[in-house]
Amino acid sequence: MPLEHGYGVLVGTLVAHERDRPDNQGSWYHVMLTIDVAGATYKAAVDVDSHQSATGVQWKVVPASAADLGPSASAVVGWHPLSSVATSGALDHIRHPIARTIRFIRPAWTNRPVLGWTPLWRWISVIYRPWRSGTNLEASTALEQILTIGGPVLVWGEPFTSGLGVHNVHQNQGDPLGSRWAATNGIWQDGAVAVQRPDGSFVAFLPRFSSQAGSTDDQGHPTT
Repeated sequence: MPLEHGYGVLVGTLVAHERDRPDNQGSWYHVMLTIDVAGATYKAAVDVDSHQSATGVQWKVVPASAADLGPSASAVVGWHPLSSVATSGALDHIRHPIARTIRFIRPAWTNRPVLGWTPLWRWISVIYRPWRSGTNLEASTALEQILTIGGPVLVWGEPFTSGLGVHNVHQNQGDPLGSRWAATNGIWQDGAVAVQRPDGSFVAFLPRFSSQAGSTDDQGHPTT
C-alpha cells in the first residue's frame, strides 16, 4: 500500500535548519528544515534516527542533474503530489539511477576530443556511492553539509495531516513484513532532500533505516 496521506515533493527556499533536542527515550530524531514556499512557512522532518535506537540509520549523499530528477527539478515553488511511477519525478532508493551504488556516466560531447584516440576512462565516469551507516549525529552532519540557507531545496515525502510540512523523509519501502510500517511499503515513494547548486546541478541526501531491505518486489516488500 502507498503512504496513507499521499506522496510528493516540496519546492521552496531553505530558511533554517536545526536538530531535534536529544532525550533519554530512545526516540528517532530529525533534522528539522524551515522552508519558505511563496511566503508560507513549511517544516520538513528529515529522519536521521538515534544512536540509542536498535534500528540505526543509513544514508547516501549523491550528485544529480536536472535530467536525473525529472519533473521535480523544474517544478515551481509549492507542494506537488507525485504518482508513484518512475516518470513522475518520484524517487525510489532502490530503483532510481541516482541511488545506484556504482553509476556509469558518459561525459558531455563537448568534453571529448573530436580527433584521435581517447582512453576509455575519459569516455565514461564512474560514481561510487555506497550506503553509509552511523549515528544520528553523523547522519545529521552529512545532511547539514549540503544545506545552503537562502538556496533552493526540494523535499520528497508525505505531507503533514496538520499544518504545513513534510515527514516520512526516508525510504518508504522494504520494511519487514509483520512490522508496524509494512502496511505503507511501496515503490517510487521514497523521501529525500535535494539542494540545487549555482550551476543548476543538484546534490541529494537519501536516508533509510538499517532494518529496511535493499531489494524489494513490485509492492515494496522485502525480497531479501
